[in-house]
Amino acid sequence: MTFPFRYKKLGYVALNVTDLDRSVAFYRDLVGLDVTENVAGKLSFLRCSRDHHNIVLCKASEPGVKRIAFELESEADLAAARAHLSGLGLEVREVAEDERRALRQRQALRFVVPPCGATVELYCGMMYMAAPFSRRLANIERLGHVVLAVERLDETLGWIVSNLGFRVSDVVEGFAAFLRCHPNPFHHTLALVRTGGNHLHHVNFMVRDIDDVGRAFHRLQANQVDIVFGPGRHQPSESIFLYYLDPDGMTVEYSFGMEEFGEHGAREPRVLEPGPASLDSWGGSPASRFGKVGRIEGRRRELRDRERACRGRFADLLCPPMQLSCEEPLAEKCEW
Repeated sequence: MTFPFRYKKLGYVALNVTDLDRSVAFYRDLVGLDVTENVAGKLSFLRCSRDHHNIVLCKASEPGVKRIAFELESEADLAAARAHLSGLGLEVREVAEDERRALRQRQALRFVVPPCGATVELYCGMMYMAAPFSRRLANIERLGHVVLAVERLDETLGWIVSNLGFRVSDVVEGFAAFLRCHPNPFHHTLALVRTGGNHLHHVNFMVRDIDDVGRAFHRLQANQVDIVFGPGRHQPSESIFLYYLDPDGMTVEYSFGMEEFGEHGAREPRVLEPGPASLDSWGGSPASRFGKVGRIEGRRRELRDRERACRGRFADLLCPPMQLSCEEPLAEKCEW
């Protein structure tokens, strides 16, 4: 199957946090990210690569995910994505020049995934930093993936695969789906899990060595950070994992190792048996707070009302979703 545009990677995630200084200290001093810059006490850019940022922390009244940003391979791919998404009837919003300048990006657009209300950004070209990522605390290789908890798993999965060109790597029957942004090789850059509501489940950082997971376990324990799952091994991706909570209770993961897929000739997705062994082949089980905190920013009720007003099998394609608003914009002309 040929899709009109190609992904490079998961570029960054913008997270809403209730205490910016506290969260910056956590992600810098315990997770191990480098702070690139702070903006007027409203947001902070952090990185785990040569990109200007991989995490944006935004001061807000409630914790959650503000948007998920994927980098495309070229400006031609972004132009193709713009035409494709507009053809679906989506409201495609260009990121304003002043905001792109602050984000150190060349071009970018945003839209909303109708079934779950998440804002997705597609961009090309971000500032390449002169100094490499410092690896002060951990050998973080990349921002690995984002997992969203969704009410309508099958509908959201079908929409993303059909309209955004993601490939399914594996599914846990009735519970979860693991997706890669083709032709990025990693087993998943996005995953969906079925829950009773739409919210952030967790954000992942991939590390170079299994020792990074072990050292993190003791570092986090020594600093009274809640560890909510692991260490363990996920059956779908074969990765070693450790999950813990940030100061707002949002779940963060370190993982080591992951299955990779070739651009062509990849194996078919597996349907995995639901059960504890599919979650952790070492026999562990998560704490009750695992993957529970992190509202998807937006006017969800209005989005649902708009969707309900549409009739027919292809309602999500024919009816544009509501444009999501920012609760605490940094400036009138910037969505952030």
